[in-house]
Amino acid sequence: MQPAPSSTPALRVLDVLILRDPRESAAKCSLTPLRGHPGIRFLSWKHDRRFDVGTRVLLHADGEEITPADAGRPLLLIDCAWRRVPTLLATCDGELALRRLPRLVTAYPRRSRTFQDPEQGLASVEALYAALALLGRPSPELLEGYRFGLEFLRLNPGLPQRG
Repeated sequence: MQPAPSSTPALRVLDVLILRDPRESAAKCSLTPLRGHPGIRFLSWKHDRRFDVGTRVLLHADGEEITPADAGRPLLLIDCAWRRVPTLLATCDGELALRRLPRLVTAYPRRSRTFQDPEQGLASVEALYAALALLGRPSPELLEGYRFGLEFLRLNPGLPQRG
């Protein structure tokens, strides 16, 4: 006996790879609560190691704006201080499509005294949530452990909050 055909297409399995700089404080990292979340893998960056990241969409400020055409493609996030992104990215081998998010407002209170964050800089968990929401996979559970999650959603009312 064959299973009855489903009227809804199966959701693709979440595939997010996060390359994380160990210099960043795990206690302050907005992604720490996502460790162990299905479909999200963390790699700890090391300067003397190469990382095969495969074919992925890389969230990057210099990319083209993310579109629904990117839906279903695996994501890569580089989690580090903005000034260190080129250093970490230089150790990645793979085929990366650079994509940026539309103008969004962070809820994370930034207080850097050594350098200025990009005007549109988001906390990593905000960027991940926004990317997935814009790709048709809003995942409110990603913001559950993020202290500023509700404020982020309030500041960005155009982001989908439910699938």
